[in-house]
Amino acid sequence: MQLHISPSLRHVTVLPGKGVREFIKVKVGSRRLSYRMLFYALLFFTFLLRFVFVLSTVDTIDGDNKCSTIGCLGKRLGPRILGRRPDANVPEVIYKVLQEPISKDELQGRKDIPQTLEEFMSEIKESKSDAKTFAIKLREMVTLMEQRTRTAKIQEYLYRHVASSSIPKQLHCLALRLANEHSTNAAARLQLPSAELVPALVDNSYFHFVLASDNVLATSVVATSLVKNSLRPENIVLHIITDRKTYYPMQAWFSLHPLTPAIIEVKALHHFDWFSKGKVPVLEAMEKDQQVRSQFRGGSSAIVANNTEKPIVIAAKLQALSPKYNSLMNHIRINLPELFPSLNKIVFLDDDIVIQTDLSPLWEIDMNGKVNGAVETCRGGDKFVMSKKFKSYLNFSHPLILSNFNPDECAWAYGMNVFDLEAWKKTNISLTYHYWLEQNLKSDLSLWQLGTLPPGLIAFHGHVHVIDPFWHMLGLGYQENTSIADAESAGVIHFNGRAKPWLDIAFPQLRPLWSKYINFSDKFIKGCHIRAY
Repeated sequence: MQLHISPSLRHVTVLPGKGVREFIKVKVGSRRLSYRMLFYALLFFTFLLRFVFVLSTVDTIDGDNKCSTIGCLGKRLGPRILGRRPDANVPEVIYKVLQEPISKDELQGRKDIPQTLEEFMSEIKESKSDAKTFAIKLREMVTLMEQRTRTAKIQEYLYRHVASSSIPKQLHCLALRLANEHSTNAAARLQLPSAELVPALVDNSYFHFVLASDNVLATSVVATSLVKNSLRPENIVLHIITDRKTYYPMQAWFSLHPLTPAIIEVKALHHFDWFSKGKVPVLEAMEKDQQVRSQFRGGSSAIVANNTEKPIVIAAKLQALSPKYNSLMNHIRINLPELFPSLNKIVFLDDDIVIQTDLSPLWEIDMNGKVNGAVETCRGGDKFVMSKKFKSYLNFSHPLILSNFNPDECAWAYGMNVFDLEAWKKTNISLTYHYWLEQNLKSDLSLWQLGTLPPGLIAFHGHVHVIDPFWHMLGLGYQENTSIADAESAGVIHFNGRAKPWLDIAFPQLRPLWSKYINFSDKFIKGCHIRAY
């Protein structure tokens, strides 16, 4: 029998082998199937078989632990493409054991838990444990270490809180010596400023700075750095506000250490007419705040005893309990228009800053009708410091906060602020501040983190003009990773945080930026053993 196929593949003829011309003619369907397509199909399958062979061969060479070639890549991706999970190298029992919760009480008093990785490895090798026993011992050891680390961290934060809240004996000594000098030395009781310079206190052609503090040494550093770095010190007027107990030491210091040609005014709060007239809202709010705080918060002991919160959250709460945040010196800035009714614009300074440049250009900033010129704290290279938004300070789980503010709105910083007092007087900022303090008291202090910035964010909401970050670098009191080069290039550096430069817990690499403005040969400084460290 013979088989004939036509060149077009459309006819097939079958001939018998006996010579009889009988044949079967088969007509293939009209579907166009060329031998060219058949050739390409055979070529494709040939290539595919070779590709599979290469993959399997290279994967064998590669081994299981490396993935540097296309063979290993095929092995890794193949199961996922086909919908299958690749074989796990870690036994499932280990995942199961590690995911089981373990309580603190289960580990208490246990002496069979390895204390170090070396002990753990030695015990596992000697006992030749199975995977489940390995996972159980690993979970117990890691959990125990985690508990101890958390306890140590909280203790560190508590000790730092105590250290930052107390007054160093050197500063206490300085205040006492200056108070004694005030009572015995007429030169320490000079009128500040002198009578002929008093008109400058209300003259808007000068650059007016305001500093509220009860820390003589810190105030002297701010004042000295301000005047020494000014290109026009004769145009500076520094208004120092202090409390009744610190007034005499502060007056004695600046009487004996004048910063000529700058003009220095030292004034206690009880010297202001506004402060002595009738009820003062900020004082009433502070009294109520302290009553509620002592009744519900339990102080630092209650914060530290919380076993559910992260150490960093506990640290933030302890920091907010600092006396600085409950000090009248910190709250009084909200009443600047009443304290300085004749001034149009001022720069308000905290006592934990250092000025490293001439600040006169701040008076040339166009505030565009805004009240508060401040540096934003949600943008910048330092993500640890410059990542603060409203949700970092306000409690957005409370409906009153959630309904009035945007959690992702950028926060700003106190410490070095330009205030347009003329624009301020046209607003209800001070009333808004005290209204929200009342709301917070009614809500059991649950609207925001403790401190003075959160109500400031609310009161100045919509009234902030953003200024260049050069004018205010933050975080030197809690961020030891701040580089010296970055700090030296900033116009103003701020030691906000617990590690104030006058405390023993200050970061030693950053303290010289502050201490270089202290004259350690001064008799009061030497007499109180204040050193550069």
